Amino acid sequence: MAEFVTLDQSEGDAARRVAVLRIVRPPLNLLNVQLARELAEAADAVAADASVAAVVVYGDERVFSAGDDVAELSQLSADQASAVAGDLQRVLGCLARLPQPTVAAISGYCLGGGLELALGADRRVVGDNVKLGLPQIKAGLIPLAGIRRLALLIGPGPAKDLVYTGRFIEPDEAKALGLVDEVVAPDDVFTAAMRWARQFVNGPARALAAAKAVFEAGPHGLDRARTEWSDLFTTEDRLIGTGSYLADGPGSAEFVGR
Repeated sequence: MAEFVTLDQSEGDAARRVAVLRIVRPPLNLLNVQLARELAEAADAVAADASVAAVVVYGDERVFSAGDDVAELSQLSADQASAVAGDLQRVLGCLARLPQPTVAAISGYCLGGGLELALGADRRVVGDNVKLGLPQIKAGLIPLAGIRRLALLIGPGPAKDLVYTGRFIEPDEAKALGLVDEVVAPDDVFTAAMRWARQFVNGPARALAAAKAVFEAGPHGLDRARTEWSDLFTTEDRLIGTGSYLADGPGSAEFVGR
């Protein structure tokens, strides 16, 4: 039974719905090894569930995650750190590996490993009072999983500034850099994230997963696109979509998610 992560799959209609993955380790939702394992298990469950159309990742109204559990990290030996590093990297990148579109709904603080986790989402919605940053350098460490993704997202220069200084940034700067996609009032964060996620409930699930896989392939994207594109010709949604497009134009297909 998970202690720090909940998975609510009740959002949406009976066939396809939005799953809400919540981090629940008050008061700051610090990421420790146990929470990381629970996140991995929840992500695996979501990935295997064909009824989940999209995923919202959330903490609560006060905080998304204030970062790494430095007290726990301070007790690790070099051998122990080496043993858990790979698993922690995979957990922090778990949102990027989900086949479904994902959105991080960010309130309060989103720091360190919390921001690294959110960087793997397809979209980040933040409150206009949020604090974001990667302050690991101030503990004599570095981000374990977020450096490359951050550099691809905002460019190497701004990414180096954030990682080397460990400074916090405000929502307006984060939006200007492209670190976040939408800034809303604090009380509207979850609602705005759900609004974005719900548009995929009746979408072509296999095509969305294929597009996401190509984005994740990075420099191998062209090769991956050829494979994903041709594989879509085996899906029901491709038959439905092309038929509907020819008959009625774009936007009228009723996809089944297969």
